[in-house]
Amino acid sequence: MKIYTFGAADAPVLLLLPGTCCHWKSNFGAVIPLLADSFRVLCVSYDGFDETEQTEFSTMLEETEKIEAYLKTHCGGRIRAAYGCSLGGSFVGLLAARQNIHMDYGILGSSDLDQASPLAAKLQTDFLLPVIYPVVRDGKFKAKFLQKRLDKRARESGDYVKAFLKMFGEARPYVTMQSCKNQFYSDLITPLPDKIHVPGTEIHIFYALKMGAKYRARYQQHFAHPVLHEQNLQHEELLACHPEQWAHLVKSIAL
Repeated sequence: MKIYTFGAADAPVLLLLPGTCCHWKSNFGAVIPLLADSFRVLCVSYDGFDETEQTEFSTMLEETEKIEAYLKTHCGGRIRAAYGCSLGGSFVGLLAARQNIHMDYGILGSSDLDQASPLAAKLQTDFLLPVIYPVVRDGKFKAKFLQKRLDKRARESGDYVKAFLKMFGEARPYVTMQSCKNQFYSDLITPLPDKIHVPGTEIHIFYALKMGAKYRARYQQHFAHPVLHEQNLQHEELLACHPEQWAHLVKSIAL
C-alpha cells in the first residue's frame, strides 16, 4: 500500500480512500488540486492497485490496519477528515468503529455498504468477477455485446457514464484477478457495526437519491447520528461530474 501526499505539511489532514478496483489518480486526480490549498491531502493506493508495487490486496481489515499504522506514524493518530469513495466509505466506517485513530469528520460518498454471508459473498464475487475484471485489466468488457451496451448507454446518458468510467480508471494489466476477488469478497463479509458513535467524530454521507430509498435506512442503521447530504444524483456522480461542487462541500464540512 502506498499513500501519496499533497499540500502543506502543517495543514489539516484529509485522507482520501478510492472506490472498488479503482486507481487513486482516476478517482481523485481532478479534486486533489482543489483541496491541496487547504489540506494536507493523503491519498491511499491500495495493495494490488498501485503500478509501482508488486502486491495483492488481501483483506479489508489488513488494509485498514496498514492505514491506521501510517496515520499513527505520520499524523500522530489524528486527522481532520477522511473521505471514502464507494468502497472507501467502508474503510471510513471501519476506521471510525475501530477507534485506533481519531478523525474529526468521516465522509462517505454514496457507499452501498453491502454485506453478505460468506456463501452469498462467494457467489456474488464469482458471478461479477469475470465481467468486471476485463474492464480493470483491459479497459473494456471482454464480451462484445456488453461493450456495445455500455457504449450505447454512454451515448444516451450524457456525461455520467463517461465520467464514471474515467474515474474508474484505464487499462491496468498489473492488477491481478486475485486482488479484485479479494477486495470484492472481503468488503462483503467484513462486518460494519450498527449505530457507530464516536465522541468527537461526525459522520457525513453524500446520499445519492437515485441509488434508492433503502440506503437511507442502511446509513441510519450503521451510524448513530449520520448527517445526510441529499443529492438528486447517481452513485458518486457528484465526484465524477461536479468536482468543484464536491470539493466545496467537503471543505464546508471539514474546515
